[in-house]
Amino acid sequence: MIDFTRLRRSMVDSQIRPNDVTDPRIIEAMLELPRERFVPSARANLAYLDDDLSVSEGGVKRCLIEPMVLARLVQALQLSETDRALDIGGATGYSTALLARLARHVVMVEEDPTLISAARQNLSELGIDNVEFATGPLKAGAPGKGSFDAILLNGSVEVVPQDLLAQLEEGGRLAAVVQGSPPGRATLYVRAGGVVSQRPVFDAAVTPLPGFEAPRGFVF
Repeated sequence: MIDFTRLRRSMVDSQIRPNDVTDPRIIEAMLELPRERFVPSARANLAYLDDDLSVSEGGVKRCLIEPMVLARLVQALQLSETDRALDIGGATGYSTALLARLARHVVMVEEDPTLISAARQNLSELGIDNVEFATGPLKAGAPGKGSFDAILLNGSVEVVPQDLLAQLEEGGRLAAVVQGSPPGRATLYVRAGGVVSQRPVFDAAVTPLPGFEAPRGFVF
């Protein structure tokens, strides 16, 4: 029988702590959340590898992004317990569960109702009840759900749409891996004084999110 508790601890000790993840809340959450429950049972033994992990069983292609990259993106968001967060491309709900441990309320957006159903079941079984779900295009975010203090994009993108940036509260933050020169760059966007600025955080390469391609003629 696979000792998932041991694998979880090894993931945190070998992937998370050595890579500048210092927020004790993130470390505690990743020590407790059973990542293996968010992947197809046939791949449960791969749940704690330092790589993206496909959770697609047909339909849209979706992955749980590499644990270290996820942890660092979430840390960059500097979530507080009063924040409202938006999880774009949350797949089967692992990233959503992590955000829900740190924020007051989380909205998860997915295009595939099958993934929404899986995420809803996973979070319910873990007793996580501060999450709501929205089905629709990832690039649109959740325009009917108000504005957010933090937005997480679960995959790399060529561009971050203005429609998503417009859903940030004043002082709100958005974290995404932006494609460009390999390997890509985790980038933090912050709304301040009505203006959104951005800064690089670290280099990263993760599976692309569909629908975030640059328009024809776009120059990086």
